Amino acid sequence: MQHDDVIWDIIGNKQFCSFKVTTKTQNFCRNEFNITGQCNRTSCPLANSQYATVREEKGQCFLYVKVIERAAFPERMWEKVKLSKNYEKALDQIDQNLLYWPRFLRHKCKQRFTKITQYLIRMRKLVLKRRRKLVPLSRKVERREKRKEEKALVAAQLDNAIEKELLERLKQGTYGDIYNFPVHAFDRALEQQDEESESGEEEEEEVSARRRSCDGGAREFVAEEELEESDLSDFEDMNRLQTSSDEESGDEDEASGATGKSPASGVAARRKRAFVEIEYEQEPASKSRATS
Repeated sequence: MQHDDVIWDIIGNKQFCSFKVTTKTQNFCRNEFNITGQCNRTSCPLANSQYATVREEKGQCFLYVKVIERAAFPERMWEKVKLSKNYEKALDQIDQNLLYWPRFLRHKCKQRFTKITQYLIRMRKLVLKRRRKLVPLSRKVERREKRKEEKALVAAQLDNAIEKELLERLKQGTYGDIYNFPVHAFDRALEQQDEESESGEEEEEEVSARRRSCDGGAREFVAEEELEESDLSDFEDMNRLQTSSDEESGDEDEASGATGKSPASGVAARRKRAFVEIEYEQEPASKSRATS
């Protein structure tokens, strides 16, 4: 049979207990069935035959009632009662199961159940609330990843340079048909070059169109090579017509001077004829000069 007073005298305030935590102000109890967490005579779960407490397991509250008749079997000494999730119904369950128990135990059980319910509600709110998650990273891992990235970048640049060099040699026909090469890579390089050339031509056309739109009706200069033989013959005919007209006007002036008649317009000064020199090119490269 268990004697509560004897047990408390052995593990009391002045004696040793493995669950006791001593501080400067008071002593605390680390036993999981302690209802208040303090080390005193009324709250000790070992020195009280009639004892009850409330515990939470995976979000569910349970009422644990001590059955002293099972003290010989510590695993079955605590009777477990599941409490309702409704707060009022759970309080009624505590009153019914602790109907003839001391008022102190009933009040402390209700108080502990209230505290557990409150922190469960706060836990649910925090889970639903969006929070920033901090993930610790090791400096050693960061340095390792950085070195891997640098090596991968160097390898990628080297691979690209080797591929370009091989494609250039392949286009030049350095190796001929000695080995089988990946045709798709060669075709891809040719397509890239065609796209670059097309883009360059389109840019040149756009620039020329802009210049034309800016110049509008400006003068255009024609090179010597663009002049045809028909154009040169037209110029020669024009020169001949000009010389013949000049000769006729000279004859008229001489005739008027011989008769002593002044021109009808009353202009006394004679019009001087322009000195025109015409050069003709022939096949034997002989030049003939005609002077007026």
